[in-house]
Parts: sequence; C-alpha cells; structure tokens
Amino acid sequence: MLNVFKNKFSQIHKQSKEAKELLRFIGPGILVTVGFIDPGNWAANLAAGADYGYALLWVVTLSTLMLILLQHNVAHLGIVTGECLSEAATRFLPKRISRPILVTAIMAAQATALAEILGAAIALMAGAVITAVVCTLMLWTNSYSRLETWIAGFVSVIAMSYLFEISMVHVDWPQAVVSWTVPNIPAGSMLVVMSILGAVIMPHNLFLHSEIIQSRHWNLEDKALMEKQLRFEFVDTLFSMSIGWAINSAMILLAAATFFVHGVSVSELQQAQELLVPLLGENAAHIFAIALLFAGIASTTTAGMAGVTIFSGMFGESYDMKDIHSRVGLLLTFVPAVIVLYFINDPFWGLIVSQMLLSVQLPLTVFMQIWLTSSPKVMGTYANKPFTKGLLYAVGFIVTALNLYLLYVSLQ
Repeated sequence: MLNVFKNKFSQIHKQSKEAKELLRFIGPGILVTVGFIDPGNWAANLAAGADYGYALLWVVTLSTLMLILLQHNVAHLGIVTGECLSEAATRFLPKRISRPILVTAIMAAQATALAEILGAAIALMAGAVITAVVCTLMLWTNSYSRLETWIAGFVSVIAMSYLFEISMVHVDWPQAVVSWTVPNIPAGSMLVVMSILGAVIMPHNLFLHSEIIQSRHWNLEDKALMEKQLRFEFVDTLFSMSIGWAINSAMILLAAATFFVHGVSVSELQQAQELLVPLLGENAAHIFAIALLFAGIASTTTAGMAGVTIFSGMFGESYDMKDIHSRVGLLLTFVPAVIVLYFINDPFWGLIVSQMLLSVQLPLTVFMQIWLTSSPKVMGTYANKPFTKGLLYAVGFIVTALNLYLLYVSLQ
C-alpha cells in the first residue's frame, strides 16, 4: 500500500514538474497571437459583423485552423535549424527566388505596421508618429522576456475588454455555433472574407514565429530535449491561437449583436466607438478605445520585430537591435508605414485593404515555407511527412484560390 502511495505521489510530482516546465515555454505563441487581433482585424471583423451578422464567423474558424498548422510548422523550422524562415530561405534557396519573396514579405510587414499604427493612433486621438516611437523604444530593449511579458499583459487587457463588452449584449449563441462551422458567403462579402483571412493568416507572423521560438536557446544536439521542445511548442501554439480565435470571434459577435441588429453600418473604427455610446453606454465605448490602443501598440511592436527579422535574415543574421541590419530593418518597416498613413483619406477602408494585400503575398511565403520544411536537406529527419505536406499544400492552394477569386470579383 505504501509503495502504491509513493508511486502515485511520484507520478503526480512528475506531472506537476512538467506542467511548470511547460508554463515557462508559453510566450512565443502569444507574441504571434497579437498579430491577428490587431486593428486590421478589428476593421475586418467589425465590417463582417455589422454588415453580415454572424454569417462570416466560419472564416475565423477556418483561418485559425489553417493558422495553427502553418505556425506550428514554421516554429519547427526555427527549433530544428536554429534559423528563422528568412535566414533559412537565404541559406537554402537561390537569391533569384528568395530575394523577391523576402522583399515582398517586408512590404507585407510594412502594410501590417501601417494598419497597427493607424489603429493605435485612432485610439490615442494623436499622431501615428507617437505610436511608432513608443514601439521602437519597446523593441530597442532587445529583450524577448520583457516583450513577452508586456504583450501577454496587453492580450489579457484586450480579452477582458471583450468579455465585458459581450456580457452587455444579447448574443444569438445557437446561430453563432452554426455560423462558426457552416460556410456562407453572402452577396458582396468576398472582400471582407479575404480581409479576415489576411488579418488572421499573416505572412509576417510566419517569419516572426520562427525567430522568437529560438529565444529559449534550446540545445539542438540533444534529441530528447528537441522532442520535448517540439511537443511544448505545439501546446503553446494551440493555446495561443485559440485565444486569438476567441477574441476575433468576440469582435464579430459584438458587431452583430449591436450594429447589425440595428441596421447600422460601420465605416471606421472611431465611428464604431462613438456608435457604442447610445447602444451600450459610455463605459463600453471607453473600454473599446482602451482595448484598441493596447491592440495597436502590441501588434505594431510585433510587426516591427517581424520586419527586422526578415531584413536581418537576408544577411544571414538573427534579430538583434545591437546590429545595424536589425536597426535598418526596423526603420524600413515603420518609416514608410507612417509616411503612407498621411496620404490615406479613408482610414477604415485603408485597414481593410491592407489586410487584403497581406493575403495576396501570403501564398509566396507559404509555399516557400512548405518547400523548406519538407526538405531533408534543411530539416533532416524532421522534414514534413507526406500527410503533413499534403495538409500544408492544401492550405496553400486554398489561400491561392481565394486570391484568384478575389481578383476575378474585383475585375467584374
């Protein structure tokens, strides 16, 4: 009896120790999650909920499932090779192939930064330059642990804000459950569908995840440790992406339960905040602004980090703000975004179009990633198995097909 008790206690102690160890590795996924609860997502999701009710919730579910697969896959690249996606592309692909893809990826990071800075500037009711400067100072700390702590705090504020907002409205939960699982494309909604897709599956996040996953400084020579880290990474990714799915869904639910049921169309984020006052009261509007501010600052920071990662990787270097290439990469990401902002007449539509542009670049990054992670030369024994490769290619073809359909609709 005593032996049974000792064995049971030993088992519980082992599980507790592993659980605590797992918590230490939660972080990289949270940084990536910020990228798809950014102001661009707010614009796309509010437009979806206000104009089409619950109908487009399925796009969030589909996008998140594809996102989990892609982010999990690219994180493996970072763990196994010790290189980010940009570094691996520079090392293993001819420059005539890698450089055009990486240059367009930087442009995608700029488009992302534009959306993030604009969202934070709207919330601050101040200039976009302030947002860019604040985020630059955060990145200049050159500390992954600090950034993870700050971003985790921001995500918590955003999540709590939407929990409060949702508690104030009547949500048709049976209809929401159906809409989460049954595809439906209402007339005229294709641009919004593409915007949601581009806002959830973002090319810069693929580069970012493969870089920050290395911040744990794992021993690539220890096979047992490698297996453990690969397992922990999946839990981190699944947990973090699920939080993102819930927050994105909450955005659509809030818009559907407030604006759609009253026949109110939303054309800008500031308008959405103002419209909440007569419907839910001033407290709801203030909380909306606070959440938007944190979303803008957090996602601007990660967009800048992604731009740095892509540019530095083109020179075979990792993210390091002490290095000149990292500093130039940060300027290349933020400065053009701030300049372009001053030429945008319709901020809300600019947010939606910026998200659509991300989905246009996405196939280039996705297919490059699949080739690298499927190559035994790059990944060794951890190269994608046929089933995984098939799923990844399916995601790539779905994204490409949606882009072609969008182009067809746009030309009509």
